[in-house]
Amino acid sequence: MPRFDPIAADTLVDLVADRAAALPGRAVVAVDGADAADPLEFARAAAASLRTRGRPAEAVSLHDYVRPASLRLEFGRDALSYRTAWFDYAGLDREVLRGLREHGRWLPALWDEATDRSARATTISAAGDTVLFVAGPMLLGRGLAFDLTVELRLSEGALRRGTESTQLFTVDAVLRHRRESPEDPDVLVNWDHRDRPAVRR
Repeated sequence: MPRFDPIAADTLVDLVADRAAALPGRAVVAVDGADAADPLEFARAAAASLRTRGRPAEAVSLHDYVRPASLRLEFGRDALSYRTAWFDYAGLDREVLRGLREHGRWLPALWDEATDRSARATTISAAGDTVLFVAGPMLLGRGLAFDLTVELRLSEGALRRGTESTQLFTVDAVLRHRRESPEDPDVLVNWDHRDRPAVRR
């Protein structure tokens, strides 16, 4: 059973930024967390902390890499669809991870979830030491070659309490993915209480 030490929320952001700052060259950091954990907010804070040190950094939301509604909703709003058909992890790998490393550019968004249309985003050229923080659910355990992984883990109770009633079908998907596709993150955070997080020793 992992042991956790309490840590101030701001200190946790700086800890992740410190780890990211030590990565050489262009790098991609995963901030894995269910929507109830708001991993994008954390990713943006870590990127901002890194920029204060003079290193270019941005946050990318997995929700900007959803599949079209005709694909992700083909079988309705259920746990299996959410886990296997909702997000375009291959597109994320192609346009963000490999785009950054192999071509020195990255695409901030592929699909607009609200309008269900192409995001029509343009690629962004990256400096040689750019760090991208990718935030979203079920990022770990998919064979994506992140340079650093952070998991904002919620207990089942906290996950159910923090998830909107219309989105409760996502909870079982997140829990099942955690069980069946385990990947030990570099930084594991107990995130049940955002103002009082704890980090694994």
